[in-house]
Amino acid sequence: LTELEALMERMKRLQEDKEDEEASQEEMATRFEKEKKESLLVISGGICTFPVPFSFDDEIVSTDVSRYIEDPGFGYKDFARRGEDHLPTFRAQDYTWENHGFSLVNRLYSDIGHLLDEKFRMVYNLTYNTMATHEDVDTTTLRRALFNYVHCMYGIRYDDYDYGEVNQLLERSLKVYIKTVTCYPERTTKRMYDSYWRQFKHSEKVRIS
Repeated sequence: LTELEALMERMKRLQEDKEDEEASQEEMATRFEKEKKESLLVISGGICTFPVPFSFDDEIVSTDVSRYIEDPGFGYKDFARRGEDHLPTFRAQDYTWENHGFSLVNRLYSDIGHLLDEKFRMVYNLTYNTMATHEDVDTTTLRRALFNYVHCMYGIRYDDYDYGEVNQLLERSLKVYIKTVTCYPERTTKRMYDSYWRQFKHSEKVRIS
């Protein structure tokens, strides 16, 4: 199977498994903890420690972004130290955009909640329903895995999501790319971008970003 066909086959299998049998809450919690710990290993200070078939260290360009920001020390920090057994977790259901965030930002800045809500919905639902040369593809499973993986890197968990899907759908080079773009955007290189989903169109890969 090509990379694309293998990914589509995994998506189809996940849909079928979901219809046949649902994982228990305990299993889903365990899978989240495993994914959360692995996400800490993907990139550390610009060095890829996750077992990928190549290293991006030599390609990382040292960029002075301090002139663009007021606090040069501001940046992504892993939410837990390596080796800790109980990493802090924030349950998304405890504080949601719909129930809390929307009304809070509207109080701080009139109507900004509506504008942000429109952008969030647009980005979350953004799809051409294509995967490379294949049309009329339901990409919901893949888009949700990407969405939840980004939140997982910040220790945010959705109780109704099975994080086992993340490892099945997101290849290692894509995880490296996602974490770099999300946490260290100035270190992103073209080699990282080229390393995943080689059969996909540029427009599809840009939507990932």
